[in-house]
Amino acid sequence: MRQYTIANYKPYYKSLVSLGVPIIIGQLGAIITGLADTIMVGQHSTEELAAASFVNNVINAFIILGTGFSYNLTPLIGENLAINKKIAIGGWLKNSLVANLTTTLLIVSVLLALLLNLESLGQPEELLPLIRPYFTVSMCSIFFVMLYNSFRQFVEGIATPSVSMWVLLAGNLLNIIGNYILIYGKCGMPELGLLGAGISTLISRMVMLLLFVAVFIWRKDYAPYREGFARIRINRQSWNRLNAIGWPIGLQQGLEAGTFCITAIMVGWLGSLELAAHQIAITISTISFTIYLGLGAAVAIRVSYFKGANDWLQVRKISLAGIHLALLVVALVCTILFTFRSELGLIFTDNLDANRLVVTLLPILMLYQIGDSTQIILSNTLRGLADVKAIMWISLVSYFIVAIPSGYGLGFACHWGISGIWMAYPIGFLCAVCLLGNRVYQQVKRHFV
Repeated sequence: MRQYTIANYKPYYKSLVSLGVPIIIGQLGAIITGLADTIMVGQHSTEELAAASFVNNVINAFIILGTGFSYNLTPLIGENLAINKKIAIGGWLKNSLVANLTTTLLIVSVLLALLLNLESLGQPEELLPLIRPYFTVSMCSIFFVMLYNSFRQFVEGIATPSVSMWVLLAGNLLNIIGNYILIYGKCGMPELGLLGAGISTLISRMVMLLLFVAVFIWRKDYAPYREGFARIRINRQSWNRLNAIGWPIGLQQGLEAGTFCITAIMVGWLGSLELAAHQIAITISTISFTIYLGLGAAVAIRVSYFKGANDWLQVRKISLAGIHLALLVVALVCTILFTFRSELGLIFTDNLDANRLVVTLLPILMLYQIGDSTQIILSNTLRGLADVKAIMWISLVSYFIVAIPSGYGLGFACHWGISGIWMAYPIGFLCAVCLLGNRVYQQVKRHFV
């Protein structure tokens, strides 16, 4: 039983932290930008904050779906890296760009249909003139997100996550500066408010794509990958495999994000004040979510490598080490949220009624941290194993069949309001943990003699 002691997990903690921290820092840069967006827009006007809540929840749901699709590259890189096929990895990157682009066209088509039918979604009428232009600009930026996602998965998959970290930090710093100039009308620019935040985000995402391309072209140790990128052609077989892996992951991510999107729509039925409070609480929650996601990405990378090496004992230990680290973060996050629960909302808005609503949501946010963190680690273990269809079906059951109806029933049938709607999150995550945990256990168990 010695192998199960905490001391024997130290090498695995070290491996995940060294790989995951640069990923987390890069993602935290994006979250800090989101915080800056919310704070700057919230200080400009509460109505713009409410409009941003609706648009960001809808757009981010599709960005998360697309990002999940781009994770198709991780297990393929891990398998080829374990047997030192670097040229093949360059070919997979090339085909990933094509697969991501075709997926983007589908995503944008769906978003365009939503844009043309905003009135039917039941949002406050006074917010629609603010929602439409911001929605349009945010939708256009998805093209650049999806293309740089291929490069991001590549650099993280070959264990050079610091590249991703610096590119994301540079792009997000540019976004914060652009927000300040365009939202408030500084440096001779017009005061564009919420639309200015959208334009700034679009420009920063363009720049991040260019930075990833520049690093790929000029970095010397990427020469074998560039050779494969140039030599291996775009082909239907690779496109099919990327789609076969990517769509279940993308739909899994999209179903989870869709839960947040649909709950935001339901909160909008309650009014602008509730929608603003929802945006503040969700923005706060994204900080911890990003840390779990970074740890999960590190778990997926290491699991895919050990799967390629057919070392299933290491697969099991990496997964458990990821859960240990995630729960440690949960304890820290909940301590901070509890300590500063009365002040956090005031960072984003001076509206005392909105802050009171935020205070009522924070206990629910703390409640679902355990489920959220654990399901991310477990789903990334399955992603590293390329067992992606199971993740998709588990997410469908957990979020769309269990979570969303629960939130609607508690929020409206039981008259709990926004707190009832938010109960969808802990209920859905708990269901996902139970189903994902069983799937990981069965997958690892069957490879031991």
